[in-house]
Amino acid sequence: MIEQRLVELGIVLPEAASPSFNYVPVTLHRGIAYVAGQLPKVDGEVRTRGKAGGAVSLETARGEARICILQGLACLKQALGSLDRIERVLKVTGFVASAAGFNDQPKVLDAASDLLGEILGEAGRHARSAVGVAELPRDAAVEIEMVVAYRD
Repeated sequence: MIEQRLVELGIVLPEAASPSFNYVPVTLHRGIAYVAGQLPKVDGEVRTRGKAGGAVSLETARGEARICILQGLACLKQALGSLDRIERVLKVTGFVASAAGFNDQPKVLDAASDLLGEILGEAGRHARSAVGVAELPRDAAVEIEMVVAYRD
């Protein structure tokens, strides 16, 4: 059902990102998948660098948030075998590298939340935190992690 919805939306998931450091992309435990923070990588690289409200516009940061969600879904698919095992997205935490005075982190994260809703419907609605930070790995503008309930 979810896999079919991606096809209907014309969305092709990227390759699941491989960690560059000492962690796993997804931890599965008792029906809960903890998805590590995902950077907005395209072909394995962060292409947009800088801070939202500075070198990175709000609209660009929103696009980066969508890429993070697709990366997270790719990692989930790799861990679960199929996205159709997703029962519900429980929590999304987004980190936005923010220039001084930028306080539109929720608007950036709305792009991620909207995409999860488009793909998963009601099961994509979730609790969320949108956090402004000084720096992110690889000078990325956005990083997103998720907690997802899945079916055995």
